[in-house]
Amino acid sequence: MTPTHLVALQSAGLRFGTKSLFNDLSFGLARGERACLVGRNGSGKSTLLKVIAGWQEIDEGERFVQPGCTVAYLPQDPVFEKDGTVFDHVKAGLRPEMADADYMVDAILAPMNLPGERLLAGLSGGEGRRAALARALISEPDVLLMDEPTNHLDLPTIQWLEEELGRFKGALMVISHDRTFLNNLTRQTFWLDRGQIFKNNKGFEDFDRWSEELREKEEQELYRLNKQIQREEHWLQRGVTARRKRNMGRLRNLHDLRQKRAEWMRAPGTAKLQAETLDTGGDKVIEAMHISKSYLDKDSNQRTILRDFSTKIKRGDRIGIVGPNGAGKSTLVKTLIGRQEPDSGSIKLGTNLTLHYFDQKREDLKLDDTLWETLAPEGGDSIMVRGQQKHVVSYLKDFLFDEGQARQPVHALSGGEKNRLLLARMLAQPSNFMVLDEPTNDLDMDTLDLLVEMLDDYEGTLMIVSHDRDFLDRLATAIYAVEGDGEVVEYAGGYSDYLAQKALSRQEEEEVRKTEKAKIRASEPAIPARKSKQASKLSYKEQRELDGLPALMEELTGKLDSCQDELGQADLFTKDPDRFARLTRLLEDTQTALEEAEERWLELEEKQEALQKG
Repeated sequence: MTPTHLVALQSAGLRFGTKSLFNDLSFGLARGERACLVGRNGSGKSTLLKVIAGWQEIDEGERFVQPGCTVAYLPQDPVFEKDGTVFDHVKAGLRPEMADADYMVDAILAPMNLPGERLLAGLSGGEGRRAALARALISEPDVLLMDEPTNHLDLPTIQWLEEELGRFKGALMVISHDRTFLNNLTRQTFWLDRGQIFKNNKGFEDFDRWSEELREKEEQELYRLNKQIQREEHWLQRGVTARRKRNMGRLRNLHDLRQKRAEWMRAPGTAKLQAETLDTGGDKVIEAMHISKSYLDKDSNQRTILRDFSTKIKRGDRIGIVGPNGAGKSTLVKTLIGRQEPDSGSIKLGTNLTLHYFDQKREDLKLDDTLWETLAPEGGDSIMVRGQQKHVVSYLKDFLFDEGQARQPVHALSGGEKNRLLLARMLAQPSNFMVLDEPTNDLDMDTLDLLVEMLDDYEGTLMIVSHDRDFLDRLATAIYAVEGDGEVVEYAGGYSDYLAQKALSRQEEEEVRKTEKAKIRASEPAIPARKSKQASKLSYKEQRELDGLPALMEELTGKLDSCQDELGQADLFTKDPDRFARLTRLLEDTQTALEEAEERWLELEEKQEALQKG
């Protein structure tokens, strides 16, 4: 540890039973560091974060915290009091000297859209995460440790959190599977790999390059180690009995070398994700015509989720669905696939659809069933996996479960393990339509990458509800944005394309407003000049208007040319009819505004000339 570290571990070791999670681990966090902690599933990231936070004792070594330094920790699965409100829970995070600062609680809850009077017992997963975040942030700690902070959060809240953490001046360490979040936020990377910690003084964006470089060095070292083992084995085979004592020393050395090689080669497993696509069904998957959907919330208020929404989904489409929590994303999905009836309008599903549905609430899992019973509900020790018999335990191992877990109840699993079990059951059978509602929650990054690869190879239709921007960018070919109050807007491309098009739409709306203002200004009658023998020039207001009109005309001409160029694209109408219509309206409005501006310019020029002659 160094004096600059706010919190540090020195020669730390921790064991669970006979398993050593890490040994002789030393590192620290300094003020201003924004670091991510990465590692494979089961490598011990969450446990290590608890150790740094002081929530988990170590078996050996030392944990150091600078005197007067405050440490805040956001666990992966926050636990709430049975009684009490959100306000009380967040207020308990205030420092003692700020205990009466109720205004700070209101200030931090406002951007999270979380009422302080809500009871903790009735919070959803996303609301609970926001309450826990508020409690961690309100203390303004010197060290902030966060385990999967974006889980169950919607995109507006994630973006707000990125901005808040970007302004954080203390030491930050975060575990997350959200690549975009880590890319945008972090400036240092700690990699926990087989009980060792490695540090890179660059953010997560550099992780793939850096980790590959370390792996290559490791392979070279492993090659040299194997050669050394071969030499030791050769020497022992030729050793003399009289040198038995020396032989035993070299034998122990050989054992140590073999142990070191075994540890290097002991890489954690990765799930085996494969999906078989049924070659059945027609081109049409869903056709929704003018559907509307609303319901009464818990306060008996009418909430509109869909209003006059129409869409067509064809075989092979990959639809990403985004929107704030509570906007109705899951309701939209369930309505489109026929699990809920619309209040009005019609929905037609394609023929021979075999649908697999991944439910974010995991309601299809029976918590008291064992993993074995979940995969083989009819009994027996094997199941059909993509047309072939496979033993239940063998199939569970493909999804990183060990044999001892096969007879455990589902309720004993973590959130990530439950998601993997759902994926295992879903992927065992072929399909031609998959609906995934928040599939990335609680999954580690390696499993996420494998899931993306598997879905990328899937030839059926995909519908994905997700807050993971990188996940959507890598898979979606269209985005349905649930804007609230019944509005759902369709955009082409992935999440980044959606943001760009949304920004363009806002820009176009602003341009229309400017055009309307120009039209109004151009149509206003000129204030007649006071009759005076000395009047020989335009009024101040008229002169300013005349001086500004050439720039306005040039701007309108540029917009006119831009609209005409884009409308001249032969396939624009078929690719994006909504944009074609918007551009047509903008072209007409701009043309009218330009003509009126030109007329006004001529009028003022003639008047100025007449005044100068008079």
